[in-house]
Amino acid sequence: MTEELFLSQNDSRPMYLQIMAQIKQKIRVGDWPAGHPLPSIRELSAQTKVSVITVKRAYSELEMERVIVTQPGRGSFVAAQADLPGVLAQHELTLQINELVNNALALGLDEVGIIALIQQAIAARK
Repeated sequence: MTEELFLSQNDSRPMYLQIMAQIKQKIRVGDWPAGHPLPSIRELSAQTKVSVITVKRAYSELEMERVIVTQPGRGSFVAAQADLPGVLAQHELTLQINELVNNALALGLDEVGIIALIQQAIAARK
């Protein structure tokens, strides 16, 4: 279970989104359970070599999404939201499904064709 986050200059996403994604991943897979303390903004800034403002933005966004809570003078912690890993997994899956549907529509498939391909993929796994 590693505490470190690894950001990539080759990733097209802004650094704050990379930080958010990696924190959510750690929560989703159970590495960071409810109540787990996050690195301080300054610590994470130094570790990832990004500005304090970038880390602060990531933490603020995560707090708005109710993924983390910040307690003045104590730090930031993984929120004690019911089934947070499941909620994050559902959200990630929804994003991926939306991307899949958009790509399929761009390729000229209609809703019936998309659903048929998904059903085939599910049937092939059984």
